[in-house]
Amino acid sequence: MKPTEPLAPRPPEVPSDLTLSEPPAELSDLELCLLDGVDLSGYDLKGIEFSDVIAEEGSWANASAERMSLRRVRLERLRLTGVNLANAAIRDAVFVDCRIDLASLRFARLERVSFQSCRMEEADFYSAELASVVFDDCNLAAATWAGATLTRSEMRGCNLAGAGNPERLRGVRMPWPDVVASAGELAAAVGIEIIERG
Repeated sequence: MKPTEPLAPRPPEVPSDLTLSEPPAELSDLELCLLDGVDLSGYDLKGIEFSDVIAEEGSWANASAERMSLRRVRLERLRLTGVNLANAAIRDAVFVDCRIDLASLRFARLERVSFQSCRMEEADFYSAELASVVFDDCNLAAATWAGATLTRSEMRGCNLAGAGNPERLRGVRMPWPDVVASAGELAAAVGIEIIERG
C-alpha cells in the first residue's frame, strides 16, 4: 500500500442472534447488535456510543447525535437526513446507500470511514478531520468544507458541484476523469477565472 492510500475500516463483529427491530426502552450505549428497520428519527443520541453495530433500513433523520461515538459500524440504506453529528467520533465505519443530506459533521473526527453511493447534498464538514475516508459514487453537491482537513482520503465518481471552500480538499486522491469533471470547482479553489475562448 502506498503511504497516501486510505486504510480500510475494520468490520463490526455482530452475533446473528442479537437483532433489534424497535428502539430500546432506554436508549444508551449499544454494542454487538443488528438494528433492523429501527426508527431513531429525532432521538437524543448525544454522547452515546455504538460499537460493533449494523443498522439497516431504518431512520436517524434529524437525530441530535452531537459527540456520538460510532466504532466498527455498518449503516446500510439508512436515512440520516438532517442528523447532527457535530463533534462526533466516527471510526471504522461503512455507510452504504444512505441519505446523509443536510447533515452536520462540524468538528467531527472521521477515521477509516467509507461512504458508498450515499446522498450527501449540503452536508456540513466545517472543521472536520477526515483521515482514511473514502467517498465512492456519492452526491456531495453543495457540501461545505470550510476548515476541514483530509489526509489519506479519496473521492471517486462524486458530484462536487457547488462545493463550499473546495480548496480544503487539498491532498485528496481522485481519478483523473473525476478531476476533469470537477474542473470548475477545483479551478475556483485556486482562484482561476473561467472565460469564454475568443
